[in-house]
Amino acid sequence: MLSDITIGQYFPGNSLLHRMDPRVKVSLLLVFIIGIFLFDTAGAYALLSLLLVSLFHVSGIPLRMMAKSLRPLLWIILFTFFIHLFSTPGEEFGRFWIFSVTWEGLRQGSFICLRLILLILFSSLLTFTTSPVKLTDALERLLSPWKRIGVPAHELAMMMTIALRFIPTILEETDKIMKAQQSRGADFSTGNLLQRVKHIVPVLVPLFISSFRRADELAMAMEARCYHGGEGRTQMKTLRITSVDYAVCGASTLLCGILAFLKWNQF
Repeated sequence: MLSDITIGQYFPGNSLLHRMDPRVKVSLLLVFIIGIFLFDTAGAYALLSLLLVSLFHVSGIPLRMMAKSLRPLLWIILFTFFIHLFSTPGEEFGRFWIFSVTWEGLRQGSFICLRLILLILFSSLLTFTTSPVKLTDALERLLSPWKRIGVPAHELAMMMTIALRFIPTILEETDKIMKAQQSRGADFSTGNLLQRVKHIVPVLVPLFISSFRRADELAMAMEARCYHGGEGRTQMKTLRITSVDYAVCGASTLLCGILAFLKWNQF
């Protein structure tokens, strides 16, 4: 059930991706996200898919985690596919009720869904291989140039990391509450959509109470440790970019060149 959702989880390891500087990983993720939108050809998406599978293999994370990462958003992906399948004009090759199915809709839906899958999996790979502490430090360092115009870099990085950190905790708490209510006779799997939504409402009250309690405990713990934001804060382990990071950046630059070539020649 909810315990199978892997959003925001970190898997410790000693692979190449785990050892990379988190600033480089965040920057490369942004580059690949932009590339997914810019280089929208079949050859480019095939190359990005091959790269994604290779990165999962190098990181030592089982490939089944890819499927678990997609499971929470599977219905959104399928809904997006059918919207494009039935609404894109073009050469018709079939009909479903009052809707016409076109080859252009099939192609467009497939490309959009593949784009969503690549975005989700590349983002999941970052959280799988980067601890919350390192991710906080990386985001703060990347946002630090914007402090000159009043952007609270440390606070934004801290909020984003806390949110990622508590996603698995909240999902686990939700699963415990649902199992506890099922043991008392609650039924979350039968009835129509409206009835299932009504069954979920009793779960929300204890979940909100638990979330507020955890937030209060976290605030008290941070206050007890004299936390005052990023002012005067130092790092126990300073981030350093190594030769491996430079090599990966060079390989990524070469990859972007290949993607641009495929886009230019419409492969």
